[in-house]
Amino acid sequence: MVRMRRGAWAAALLAVTVTGSLMTGCTAGDGSGGGPVDDSRAPSRSDGPDPSGSGEPDAGPVLAVKIDNVPAARPQTGLDAADVVYAEQVEGGLSRLMAVFASTYPKAVGPVRSARESDLELLRQFDEPTLAFSGAQRKLLPLIDEAPLDPQLPGKVSGAWYRGAGKAAPHNLYLHPERLVGSAPGDAALTTGFSYGAAPSGGTPETSRTVRFPSARFTFTWSAERKRWLVAMDGTPTVTTEGTSVAAATVVVQYVKVRESKYHDVLGNNSPYTESVGSGTAQVLRDGRSFDAKWTRSGAADGTRFTTPDGAPMNFARGQVWVVFAKA
Repeated sequence: MVRMRRGAWAAALLAVTVTGSLMTGCTAGDGSGGGPVDDSRAPSRSDGPDPSGSGEPDAGPVLAVKIDNVPAARPQTGLDAADVVYAEQVEGGLSRLMAVFASTYPKAVGPVRSARESDLELLRQFDEPTLAFSGAQRKLLPLIDEAPLDPQLPGKVSGAWYRGAGKAAPHNLYLHPERLVGSAPGDAALTTGFSYGAAPSGGTPETSRTVRFPSARFTFTWSAERKRWLVAMDGTPTVTTEGTSVAAATVVVQYVKVRESKYHDVLGNNSPYTESVGSGTAQVLRDGRSFDAKWTRSGAADGTRFTTPDGAPMNFARGQVWVVFAKA
């Protein structure tokens, strides 16, 4: 695929935006509400990272997808294949997800929704990441165009986007990742700053942890059988459209500053800005235990470093990581 560079994106982005709408998640092309219904899935990948780990990973950026997370959008598709899932607060105290894919791509991902200002800061840790989203508030689009990322909206790549059956718009916009960006780059593209390895000593036995937003909540329940944290959102177990339970190897409750931004949705609700640069405290859940940790991200271009209270690296377990940004 040939990527459109920023000179052409300003007009393209503005052309697909509905004025002032953050709640509806603006779309274009086949994401405009009258597009085709496509229940098919992309063909299996014939290239990409060597699953044995013996070869070099393909060069390329991560794919970040904004995923809808209101009850009408569930069950989601492809969420179980993400390397990292970030949960952030949006208008009205609700939540939205940013799923980051590098090691493998699912056949489809969605429902895809709109971007927020704080996404740009969060994504600076990656090298020219691809951001797939349905739209954004009109005044935010120039900032997205200027950011060091590749913005991908519906309708720009033929066959990459479709409207799924069974959900009403705007909760039914889906993406075929490989049709949009080709094969997955491999986990070397995950410049998050995370450290993986054996768990530190200590910790507190933990079977369940709930993190609450004003109008949403996430619960992670340890499964000794699966050696994973089973994810539930708003009291309902999280499963994909294929019936797969979403389960994390590591859960990070990262306490951050959540402040007002200069943007509002169509109802006048302020769009919260989640500050992911700085430092603070965190709780890291792995192996059925909870560990106190500190986090540091010195600049937007840096990954986030997690350490134990004595300054040693806070290793994560191998597998999917969920980072929930909780208000400090």
